[in-house]
Amino acid sequence: MSLFVFGLALFLGVHSVRIVADSWRQRTLARIGAGVWRAGYALIALTGFVLLVMGWDQVRMAPQILWVAPEGMKHFAGLVTVFAFILLTAAYVPANAIKAAVGHPMVAGVILWALVHLLASGTLAGTILFGSFLVWSVLDFMAARRRDRRDGVTYARGPAVRTVITVMLGLVSWGLFAFWLHAWLIDIAPLGQP
Repeated sequence: MSLFVFGLALFLGVHSVRIVADSWRQRTLARIGAGVWRAGYALIALTGFVLLVMGWDQVRMAPQILWVAPEGMKHFAGLVTVFAFILLTAAYVPANAIKAAVGHPMVAGVILWALVHLLASGTLAGTILFGSFLVWSVLDFMAARRRDRRDGVTYARGPAVRTVITVMLGLVSWGLFAFWLHAWLIDIAPLGQP
């Protein structure tokens, strides 16, 4: 469990710098340069991610059950993650209406993903993982929206076709992950298929 928790803390910790120390981040960026900052950030995030995955692989072999999710919760989670994938996709398609409305759709997608996985998991490790991501993503979303208001940042809305492309790509990504990649990468078939 310690490797899992350490990896999670390292991964979310480096992703929390803008939440808790944005002015320090700006000063450090100015002092060392964007390239060095990005390299260090990527190294710490990747190390945390690798430790998190290794630790998760260990803790899920002997799950400690805290509760049993209600019947149908996994299918509900599968449905809600459709919207999470659309939000994640909206972060990458320029000038779509979803990004214009939400501002930070990737973080909003993580909020949805973490919430429904937290409700569907029921294990101690799942509660730690998804609960941590839920708290982090809510705090990050609030901090990012505050920065946007402070700096007068708005997000452009382009032609409607960009939003249609965003939704379609999100649906395709969700389908690939829900019906194939989730079972292959995580060894859990979320929608109950064999």
